[in-house]
Amino acid sequence: MLWPDVTGANVWVPDPDAVWVSAQLLQDYRSGEKHLLLQLSNGNVHYPVGSPSDLPPLGNPDILEGENDLTALSFLHEPAVLHNLRVRFLDYSSIYTYCGIVLVAINPYDQLPIYGEEVIDAYSGQDMADMEPHIFSVAEEAYRTMIRSGEKNQSIIISGESGSGKTVSAKFTMRYFAVVGGAAQQTSVEERVLASNPIMESIGNAKTTRNDNSSRFGKYIEIGFGRKGDIIGANMRTYLLEKSRVVFQASTERNYHIFYQLCASRELPEMRSLKLDAPENFRYTNQGGEMQIPGTDDLSDLERTRNAFTILGVQPDQQMELFRILSAVLHLGNVNIQASGRSSDRGYIDVMIYMNTFLLGVEGSQMAHWLCHRRFAVGGEMLVKPMTGQQAVEARDALAKHIYGQLFAWTVQRLNSALRAQQGRTKSFVGVLDIYGFETFERNSFEQFCINYANEKLQQQFNRHVFHLEQEEYVREELAWSRIEFSDNQQCIDLIEGQLGMFDLLDEECRMPKGSDESWVRKLYDQHLNSKPHPHFRKPRMSNSAFIVLHFADTVQYECDGFLDKNRDTVFEELINILKASQSELVAELFQQQRNASPVANGSIRSGKRATREHKLTVGFQIVKILTLYTPHSDLDERVTLNFIRSVQGLLKGRSNSQPSQLLMDVRRVFPVIFLYSPPPVLSAEQLVIPDSLKISFLRKA
Repeated sequence: MLWPDVTGANVWVPDPDAVWVSAQLLQDYRSGEKHLLLQLSNGNVHYPVGSPSDLPPLGNPDILEGENDLTALSFLHEPAVLHNLRVRFLDYSSIYTYCGIVLVAINPYDQLPIYGEEVIDAYSGQDMADMEPHIFSVAEEAYRTMIRSGEKNQSIIISGESGSGKTVSAKFTMRYFAVVGGAAQQTSVEERVLASNPIMESIGNAKTTRNDNSSRFGKYIEIGFGRKGDIIGANMRTYLLEKSRVVFQASTERNYHIFYQLCASRELPEMRSLKLDAPENFRYTNQGGEMQIPGTDDLSDLERTRNAFTILGVQPDQQMELFRILSAVLHLGNVNIQASGRSSDRGYIDVMIYMNTFLLGVEGSQMAHWLCHRRFAVGGEMLVKPMTGQQAVEARDALAKHIYGQLFAWTVQRLNSALRAQQGRTKSFVGVLDIYGFETFERNSFEQFCINYANEKLQQQFNRHVFHLEQEEYVREELAWSRIEFSDNQQCIDLIEGQLGMFDLLDEECRMPKGSDESWVRKLYDQHLNSKPHPHFRKPRMSNSAFIVLHFADTVQYECDGFLDKNRDTVFEELINILKASQSELVAELFQQQRNASPVANGSIRSGKRATREHKLTVGFQIVKILTLYTPHSDLDERVTLNFIRSVQGLLKGRSNSQPSQLLMDVRRVFPVIFLYSPPPVLSAEQLVIPDSLKISFLRKA
């Protein structure tokens, strides 16, 4: 291969810290040469070239510096993408950039004055091509396409890693629709749509090591519009609530915001009966060591949450019932269960449990008994056996998670009742999907495994619509072009959800009477390392209780401890029966409705006689079913047009020159696409092919 005469041109060479650095080409490359003479900022270097495929990517002309659409660059490869995003973010103070049909959004970790109503008015009615990249432009495009096409529904899929700003992007998108599709009355349906945000943030968001307001659940909201383009209703679906956070938080993390909001309001007259204390004094809120989030006021946030409940029609007395149940969960965590007996083979409660049972409206002695005992069937006879101290602690935590899960589901149900269309049948909708970002921490468990599986499915959807469909258009128009190779993650998805895949083997182990995490991980080794080695599965060198998955975004090591219990997600039937008999109407309602729960309800109930279909209620089974049948609409291809927003962590501002460019390291995974590099040939005007889809065929030379 022969490079064109490009002496003096800029090229990109790999760098261990900055990922890529620019260099100037001092002499042309000729076929067979083993080195290129390049000038870097710190002097000249001889860059090794083993073959033409080792040639460094050419830099773009200076005139294209800071282009607002990456597809307008002459050379579209990894260093070009990273450099352009960096220039726009640091030099132009622009957090948005187009990449064809995708909007790249960099989280500035700052409040920017670019979301006011005057900005909404500026984007309303405008074409994307006529305006600077903005999330409002994507929202407007979805809204206008829906209106023009009659009943062509739209979905905006917001993806990115944890902490990249997906939830904020979703809120601004909903705000745009509320303004452009608003009605005249003061308390209207669009106000109720916006009021759902502070409620869902308080009960579904928490501080993590990477994000002070991380959504710990997936959310898909369909905003329904009438024939005139006005909002007439909405519906919310939630997925994968991280219930384990209720009973455990890693260092520097917090439980859900609502618990700290309640603790901060403990001196209010109406809250004194809840007997709350500072969050430092509750086991379920003090494990992470972080009680406060800088710049936030938990007391003011609770007031905002209560106002939102009022807008959505939840009366103050029912709000207090909800707060009583949440307070009971906190008190339940402080119930001290200790081991007793000669070999610590039974547990007992050595302090009063009655604050918890008083708030739940149930009988204290019964709750204390069944937290430390279990009933099981032997030969047709029911026996009661005391549990060990550790088993009783696990039963307590399982109950706390189950109560919170039921309360979360009830809240979503109430919000949907308030948001349901009142003015007639919805003609069309715009869906907004805000789901967990890809996660990898120092220690990764079942939650990260489920989150990252969901992101694998989302990435597959992204690949299909951005690359498959675009290239099919080129084929239909018979264009001469080089096919773009992209990372197909189907193999990784099959590893997780396929026959004898990881979820399949996990459910099988959960059905075993003596199933264990260790036995399950050994089966993974046997199946995916020894029997049929899988390219996306590995075993750590120094561990027999962990496994490694090569995801599309990163290689992640998972610890198997706790996978079976979290997948079963069960609580003993005797405890549920006690709650069903509660004197509190709301508590009884939460657990009576489980009889009519769908196959993807929040957890399952373990009775003395094992249910024959219990395995179908595992968390893994639910996730596979949801993500296989709903991504994000059951008849997606026929009725829904997708719009993509990819969020990126923006950590460049405030960093010194000696620190690594974290943005660049993270953005490398935003576009897991290999853009084949080859020098563009010199074309004459007669050789140019203009796609019909551009609608500029009149420019062709006669």
